Amino acid sequence: MPLGVIMNALAVALGGLIGAVGGSRLSREFKDKLNLVFSVCSMGIGIGSIVLMENMPAVVLSLILGTVIGIRLRLAARIESAGRLMQRGISRVFPGGGEMSEADVALLVTTVVLFCSSGTGIYGSIVSGMSGDHSILIAKSILDLFTAMIFACSLGAVVSVIAVPQLVIFLALFFCARLIYPLTTPAMINDFKACGGLIMLATGLRIAKVRDYPIADMIPAMLLVWPISALWTAYILPMIPH
Repeated sequence: MPLGVIMNALAVALGGLIGAVGGSRLSREFKDKLNLVFSVCSMGIGIGSIVLMENMPAVVLSLILGTVIGIRLRLAARIESAGRLMQRGISRVFPGGGEMSEADVALLVTTVVLFCSSGTGIYGSIVSGMSGDHSILIAKSILDLFTAMIFACSLGAVVSVIAVPQLVIFLALFFCARLIYPLTTPAMINDFKACGGLIMLATGLRIAKVRDYPIADMIPAMLLVWPISALWTAYILPMIPH
């Protein structure tokens, strides 16, 4: 049973609702400070994953090629459109939400990427499906509960809806785990985590408004890093003199 996946989705949904209800009582300054705190947390999690990297050229190549693919597919624009549709649907249930500003749409894209494509969530879903160990996703659920509350203070109840695509993605990984996991190696998994860590680092910098990194367009890198890491380890690395 995908207990960890379900707990994670419920944590996002609950946190989003709590933040939406209580967020109106908070000042803009308070919300901005909360976002800054979370940006530091996101960067810290990212750095903790980056240090696991085993094949730097493979990860860098994956990130570059993946971003090119994402830009060509206009992933950021598609996620923005989906975000606006979710907001319109939520505004019918919770009147008064109104249209989202450009800054809020950008933050929503960041939130979708964070919850649906984090390395920890994807890896945790695979481990959960393969071995029945839900500890990774349970720990992530605790973090996501408070994270969703923070984002919902600014974005409202639309954050709760993100639990739906997250649930679909993680369930697919959970049930496909027996096919995916045996094909991986420790080096591939560490490079995958490092790739996700770089995206998390960019996410933190974007939340802090340091730079508007195209994190949505970077998502395909999470898929490319598996085969590129494997090919690098099997064919390129043996050719490099040590």
